[in-house]
Amino acid sequence: MSASSDPAAAPLRGIKSYVLRAGRMGPGQVRALRELAPRYVLPFSAAPLDAVRVFGRHAPCVVEIGFGMGQATAQIAAARPHEDFLGIEVHEPGVGALLQRIDELQLGNVRIVRHDAVEVLREMIAPSSLAAVHVFFPDPWPKKRHWKRRLIQPPFVALLASRLAPGGTLHCATDWQLYAEQMLGVLSAEPLLANTTDGFAPRPDHRPLTKFENRGRALGHGVWDLVFTRRG
Repeated sequence: MSASSDPAAAPLRGIKSYVLRAGRMGPGQVRALRELAPRYVLPFSAAPLDAVRVFGRHAPCVVEIGFGMGQATAQIAAARPHEDFLGIEVHEPGVGALLQRIDELQLGNVRIVRHDAVEVLREMIAPSSLAAVHVFFPDPWPKKRHWKRRLIQPPFVALLASRLAPGGTLHCATDWQLYAEQMLGVLSAEPLLANTTDGFAPRPDHRPLTKFENRGRALGHGVWDLVFTRRG
């Protein structure tokens, strides 16, 4: 892919899809940040990540964007030890919580970058290098005037698609129907991506149900999964 055709070569967005809010952290999260961050949290760098050096092996690499408190990330990484996972999250309490889970489950296949996902994908992830990208329950920004802040927009999807290896998977999930419909339209319009099903996908077994999702399902709330692959 030439520099002119690489989505990272052009400005992507000036509007952030997140707002940094102060969050309360328990003593365990504070301790995890102090003691475990030097090992598991990677500094942002404007140079491609050397995954073999970071993880100490050759393995498929999966990026999760906005992992929240890290519950799903840890469960998936524990169930798939043959894959390496790079979680991207800007909120410090969530980073601390995932570090706790990494320590409790002794997960050697998870690393974290606490930085803006657009810049991480653009600068640290080489084109055609990822086995999968997970975007689970991004902020839906439900008010119409805020829709421009939604993460899943055409320029960012083009960047994501360019970072997937041929056959790699982009898996998104949301519990907001209007956002789900927008996601479906945006992903379907990206030339590098192909839908794995006709419309929305059944929840893949590897995506665990969170407590939040279970509560929503009990109240009759829907959840929509979208699973696309990178064309060869």
